[in-house]
Amino acid sequence: MAAKFEMNVSDLISEDIEAYLHAHEHKSLLRFLTCGSVDDGKSTLIGRLLYDSKMIFEDQLAALEADSKKIGTQGGEIDFALLVDGLAAEREQGITIDVAYRFFSTDKRKFIVADTPGHEQYTRNMVTGASTADAAIILIDARKGVLTQTRRHSYLVSLLGIRHVVLAINKMDLVDWSQARFDEIVGEYREFAEQIDIKAFTAIPMSALRGDNITEPSEKSPWYSGPPLMRWLEDAPVEDDLREKPFRMPVQWVNRPNLDFRGFAGQIASGVIKPGDKLKVLPSGRESRVARIVTLDGDLQEAAAGQSVTLTLADEVDVSRGDVLAAAASPPAVADQFESTIVWFDDEPMLPGRPYLLKLGARTVSAQVAEPKYKVNVNTLEHLAARQLELNEIGVCNLSLDAAIAFDPYAENHDLGGFILIDRMSNRTVAAGMLHFALRRSQNIHWQAMDIDKSARAAAKGQKARVVWLTGLSGAGKSTIANLVEKRLAAEGKHTYLLDGDNVRHGLNKDLGFTEADRVENIRRVAEVAKLMVDAGLIVLVSFISPFRAERRMARELMGKGEFVEVHIDTPLAEAERRDVKGLYAKARAGELKNFTGISSPYEAPEDPEIRVDTTALSAEEAAEQIVAWIETAP
Repeated sequence: MAAKFEMNVSDLISEDIEAYLHAHEHKSLLRFLTCGSVDDGKSTLIGRLLYDSKMIFEDQLAALEADSKKIGTQGGEIDFALLVDGLAAEREQGITIDVAYRFFSTDKRKFIVADTPGHEQYTRNMVTGASTADAAIILIDARKGVLTQTRRHSYLVSLLGIRHVVLAINKMDLVDWSQARFDEIVGEYREFAEQIDIKAFTAIPMSALRGDNITEPSEKSPWYSGPPLMRWLEDAPVEDDLREKPFRMPVQWVNRPNLDFRGFAGQIASGVIKPGDKLKVLPSGRESRVARIVTLDGDLQEAAAGQSVTLTLADEVDVSRGDVLAAAASPPAVADQFESTIVWFDDEPMLPGRPYLLKLGARTVSAQVAEPKYKVNVNTLEHLAARQLELNEIGVCNLSLDAAIAFDPYAENHDLGGFILIDRMSNRTVAAGMLHFALRRSQNIHWQAMDIDKSARAAAKGQKARVVWLTGLSGAGKSTIANLVEKRLAAEGKHTYLLDGDNVRHGLNKDLGFTEADRVENIRRVAEVAKLMVDAGLIVLVSFISPFRAERRMARELMGKGEFVEVHIDTPLAEAERRDVKGLYAKARAGELKNFTGISSPYEAPEDPEIRVDTTALSAEEAAEQIVAWIETAP
């Protein structure tokens, strides 16, 4: 028999199908998540919601009944969790690992629900599921009460700014529907909620497995006078929250189909807009008025948060993808330095000073993360000292961007305050974050224009300023070759300076060790010094192992076009170890040196250097000649 799809019954279906479809299309949408400790019944609750709202096929129901008898946990009765736990590992272990999204609807509203994992090692999965949620259902097993995982997930719900919260005290049937037990749990949770700024929540006693207080009030809890869960979900006033805030629309696309039309498309993040309203374009600060609100179905006289529209402006102002159109009377701030909370997603740790890409809305900029002010123990809320962030850790850090962006604090506007960090080399999403506020120094410090610039200083010296960056393993011959290059250039009357890895650590970088984080900071500082020296018109020779491609790329991007020359002093590890001029390889092999490049720490060779020097085929003098010849002939 063909699968039959049954929805919540509405009289309109039989009376006027077109009216029903129109009403269904224009229902509001609520995104919510379920979270809590392992085995509190999150997947069972979602399965029950799908089942009771008739949002499963008949063949799915048959498969569910069969699976419940075969691998279910309810003694042959329907195991609703199997509707959600789709991964084989989830079914085998009886736990949720990944985020599962499900859709269902009632006559009043449409829903997207995320079932998030309860285990601590899946914190990043839970944050991912919560990042788009309007509301949260925090489940508690009535037998166990408030647990560590309950506190952790409640903290994450608060951190992510979810203000509509249900405390679902589940499995009340296993405590004989005790009102005293219910009140005890609510009191304990309220005391904790006040500590993490959850200002209000609705507590509902229920049995997800039996369906009590899910869609209809249960006669088993006559002492409870609040709404059943489904009614609460239908009535949660999430959309009004966004409508009442100032207008914000990140520009996702500049729509220019012909010479006579230029519109700016995007989804309205907050507020209401009408033709004639005055807007400010950020970060530029230019102002104009709305001429039209264009949609596929025709122009609108009003648009609000959640709608995707194209706005045309009365004036010819420069607007690009990533800009923000905002109410002129109450615009967001613009800055390039922030305090933020970061949730680290990646197996590789967050390294302070390493450049990442920051994506906020449609805007992507380069960002550097400072050493964490502290990381948070999400189980105890304790603030702990940290040099970096590991997988699933949460910390408060300062950010520096290479360009100013328009933003609102995350607590006020998720769309303009939430961001992700992307690894520049692999394009992996490595973190999610929330902006708190702009740092005061970003508002107080401005770039001072000078009359004498880099080109004038270099012209006075009769040379082109540039950085010649020598990278290679310890013992490859970098310092020797760099010294010979400088001697040759000085003999020709060139103005140079040599920054050597060992020498710099006697002064500028004497406070840094050899951890990955310290190595990143070592190169960041040297790159900034080299940039200043190039600005002075010098030819700067930099001789550093600089083992990571990301930091060498960061140094390159600090310079102007053609100013960065990467030189790979290419010496095989076996040859560098055979030379072992400083005896460092022997110490590393003996375990006396930690994080030694080539032995216990990786070296990422350049993929496309301007110059490659094969030291197995060239002497140091010949290598220096090769580099000097390149410098003298390069444009």
